[in-house]
Amino acid sequence: MDFYPYLQALILGLIEGFTEFLPISSTGHLILAGSLLNFNDERGKLFEIVIQSGAILAVCWEYRQRLAQIGRGLWRGDDPAARRFVSNIAIAFLPLALLGIVFGKMIKLHLFNAPVVASLLIIGGLVILWAERRVHTVRIDSMDELTPRDALAMGLFQALALLPGTSRSGATIIGGLIYGLSRRAATEFSFFLAMPTLILASLYELYRDRALLTMNDLDLWLIGFVSAGISAFVCVRWLLRYIAHHDFTPFAWYRIGFGLLVLASWHWDWVTWNA
Repeated sequence: MDFYPYLQALILGLIEGFTEFLPISSTGHLILAGSLLNFNDERGKLFEIVIQSGAILAVCWEYRQRLAQIGRGLWRGDDPAARRFVSNIAIAFLPLALLGIVFGKMIKLHLFNAPVVASLLIIGGLVILWAERRVHTVRIDSMDELTPRDALAMGLFQALALLPGTSRSGATIIGGLIYGLSRRAATEFSFFLAMPTLILASLYELYRDRALLTMNDLDLWLIGFVSAGISAFVCVRWLLRYIAHHDFTPFAWYRIGFGLLVLASWHWDWVTWNA
């Protein structure tokens, strides 16, 4: 029995879970890991997209009480705060969705490779260093204070994540800090914005590439799904405690160091990065 495919699924699931909500780019790490593991064909790319739903379930569980409260408010129709919150999430979701439909295929074709990912990891790290060293003026302390205009701004920041190596969570969190959100408000809004973004992306990819789905891969999908969910739950819990007393500077240095290592390995052929 060949256990290597199961190892591939486990490794990619853990990478997805541990990187999805940190500002270090889960897509970038999955592209690099998929290249090293030789699991970056169309089937592998679909696998990487769909295991994100495991990571999203971890966030849904962490915020289950808030989600239940919002759901009750919408059902009764007597909670304007719940309607405003859902409206803001929908507004913030639109830029990435629209730009992804228009440019997504072209970006995947031309930019999903090691040099581009490494370069954007480095650039993103430098942006984080700049953002953390500037004066951070908080004008929005809670997600409930966001206006539709604020939500649109956050959505535009998230749209930068179409570029592999940028980081969806990094773009929204650091963009939120620059825009004037508190560290916790930016992080939590990034979590909630991830729910429709990643769930709908997974469903879209499943429908588009449904011909690649077979029952023979069900065990691999389950391994990736479960490992992504468990590792994401651990990561989310840790990150919420971390931001209470720390900034994102260590993640910036990690991005820069890792990006430089990947560029060096590509330039001097230390590692054969598959296209």
